[in-house]
Amino acid sequence: MPDNLPDAAIIEDVWRGFLERGDAKEHQSQRRLFRLLPTDPRCKFCNAPFRGAGSVFARAAYGKRPSIMNPRICNVCEAFAAKHQGGAEIELSMLFADVRGSTSIAERMSPAEFSRLIDRFYKVGTGVLIRTDALVDKLIGDQVTGLYVPGIAGPEHGRIAVEAAKELLSVTGHTDPAGPWIPLGAAVHTGVAFVGAVGSKEGLTDITVLGDAPNIAARLASQAAIGEILVSQDAARSAKLATAGLRPRQLELKGREEPVSVFVIRPSQA
Repeated sequence: MPDNLPDAAIIEDVWRGFLERGDAKEHQSQRRLFRLLPTDPRCKFCNAPFRGAGSVFARAAYGKRPSIMNPRICNVCEAFAAKHQGGAEIELSMLFADVRGSTSIAERMSPAEFSRLIDRFYKVGTGVLIRTDALVDKLIGDQVTGLYVPGIAGPEHGRIAVEAAKELLSVTGHTDPAGPWIPLGAAVHTGVAFVGAVGSKEGLTDITVLGDAPNIAARLASQAAIGEILVSQDAARSAKLATAGLRPRQLELKGREEPVSVFVIRPSQA
């Protein structure tokens, strides 16, 4: 890389190399190692565990511990993100999963019971995302979000995201005759978005996804019924999804003039 490139261009090239081409092989091998170690919570970027025996190993061997500024990423990844604040626009696949009717569920439970239910959901959700090589973008309220970038998930990121959504429905009981232990709706969308490090005035640096594509994914997930996976046409093409037996649906999304076409996958098909 030429030394006279502007800083922004250099930073973009660093992020693009990691997100699209899988550069930084050392980081990739660490992710695969850390996902085998106990225990959650983990760094959203490298999977380094923050509790249990796995955290002792990650700290002793790699110097990884929760960042003081952002406890959802480790100190090493936070330092990288702060140094290379910026990112790159890439094509990726995104999985959003929401708890349906969480307000009604909370009304029927004590606060402690509801907290335990959501904590269980987070644990199984992040387990699925980590096993399928997603970047865990968000664990907020009643939602989990996974980013499947080509440099980590590989060129079949669309297919992997759809399979991860199916697994998430399965582990939450949507394929059980007795029904799910927590009701979910999910969506998978493939598109171009900005992935990288963003900062705040308070000095907090985080790694996230921005743009129209994640907005579409989030809004699709909000319209998925219990046990449904809404797969956008772009995600279906990326996943090479066999759509012959799937029901198509046209959805009106807030802020968009044209409806968005999706295919519906139900538990019996998952």
